[in-house]
Amino acid sequence: MKAIKLIFTCMAILIASVLLAQDKNFDLVSPPSWGPVGYPDARYYYLPDVESYYDIYAEQFICNIDGGWLHRTRLPSPNRNYDLYDGYKIVMEDYKGSAPYKFFQDQKIKYPKGYRGPAQKTIGEKPGNGNSGKNNKDKDDLH
Repeated sequence: MKAIKLIFTCMAILIASVLLAQDKNFDLVSPPSWGPVGYPDARYYYLPDVESYYDIYAEQFICNIDGGWLHRTRLPSPNRNYDLYDGYKIVMEDYKGSAPYKFFQDQKIKYPKGYRGPAQKTIGEKPGNGNSGKNNKDKDDLH
């Protein structure tokens, strides 16, 4: 009887872990405080002013460096002081893949540097000037 209970318990744990692994909602990941309000299911932002992307799930920027798209915890030095709170973010609501830059040429034309669409309110308040990160612990890493 104990063996049967153990088998059922193990099966239940296995089934639960498989179901959780298939859940792509990533509820445990929060958008950065500089992200725009109202997009809880988005994974990527396109940042026209710096021609880069931000991956909310990985908490990394995706930047074109020397012709390749690289993941970085901060923007490269030419854009290091870019103000993420004031900069416009294009929310890629419908894209669920892992290579948002495959649309870069179209986005670069549609959303040129300096693009400003409808007003955006950020999730959090701006803590200061510059390239502020997701929270205060990122601040030292980003400057």
